[in-house]
Amino acid sequence: MSSETSIDQIKPYLTLFGENAYLQAMGILVCAYVLGKLVNLFLGVVLHRLARRSQSRLDDQIVELLKTPVFYTIVIVGAAIAAMLVLPESADQVALPLFKTFVVFLWTVVSLRLSRLLIRASSQQVDRFKLIHPQTLPLFENMAMIIIVALALYFVFFVWKIDMTAWLASAGILGIAIGFASKDTLANLFSGVFILADAPYKIGDFIVLDSGERGEVTHIGIRSTRILTRDDVEVTIPNSIMGNSKIINESGGPHKKYRIRIKVGVAYGEDIDEVKAILMEVAAEEEHVCNDPEPRIRFRQFGASSLDFELLCWIEDPVLRGRVIDALNTTVYKKFQAHGIEIPYAKQDVYIKSMPE
Repeated sequence: MSSETSIDQIKPYLTLFGENAYLQAMGILVCAYVLGKLVNLFLGVVLHRLARRSQSRLDDQIVELLKTPVFYTIVIVGAAIAAMLVLPESADQVALPLFKTFVVFLWTVVSLRLSRLLIRASSQQVDRFKLIHPQTLPLFENMAMIIIVALALYFVFFVWKIDMTAWLASAGILGIAIGFASKDTLANLFSGVFILADAPYKIGDFIVLDSGERGEVTHIGIRSTRILTRDDVEVTIPNSIMGNSKIINESGGPHKKYRIRIKVGVAYGEDIDEVKAILMEVAAEEEHVCNDPEPRIRFRQFGASSLDFELLCWIEDPVLRGRVIDALNTTVYKKFQAHGIEIPYAKQDVYIKSMPE
């Protein structure tokens, strides 16, 4: 429907403001302003009261967000109608698309804020939206922004009657060329999306890679993941490699605690019960060893020259592994010496059959 047809439909009502076009335009502006205020009042009072009945504050924030753009939209529509009454037809062809562009820009900003509000509210309900959580929040916010901006550009082109066919064809050809040129980058990008969505590890976790590197995850990006090793060396791994590798997450599972193993052998003939008591005493004296789960002693096997035991205990954080193993080994050796318990070692006897002449 053209603008002239729309004006013709409302002309019978414009006589209420007189026969002068400028008075009619002024009357339309005043009516649009009053109508905007009334709608604003309705959203601010009636819907706000209804929204308060719910336990969530999300609906209150949505109502508060919509009040201002709805008011300005009504005023802009009134201004567009008033401009069509007083401007010549040549200027009308520019003024009307310009007003429509203002409306598109206004609701683009509102849509960006609304999408950010909804995505962040969804990230706080992990039980309902498992893909949206604090780690994937930037990803979904950027995707929503790209979609909203693309739709806004499409509507702007549509308002100004710009043919999009050539633009879309050029964009398709350019996209294919860029895809072939940056296939490794795209592989890292998609792997990064899957890592953020599946969350096999998170920032602060200690992971072990197939290649043997072990460290704390410090950054998870779209292109790469960074870990900080115990030597304070930062290792950057492309996400395409992380997505196709076996990764051991030492901080995963029901809790962050990590179990360490202290293997020790004693000579045949030693008192087994005494050895177990000493190992349990060693675990109890170490401050970093957890009481829950409690330490355990296992008599593993009859070795070639020793009775092999293993002390199993848990620590609060995998980062303490090296320090605690050092402390436990030191204490075990000292206590075995104090109690006269022999730790055997491999020996070889050499027999000389005959001495050379």
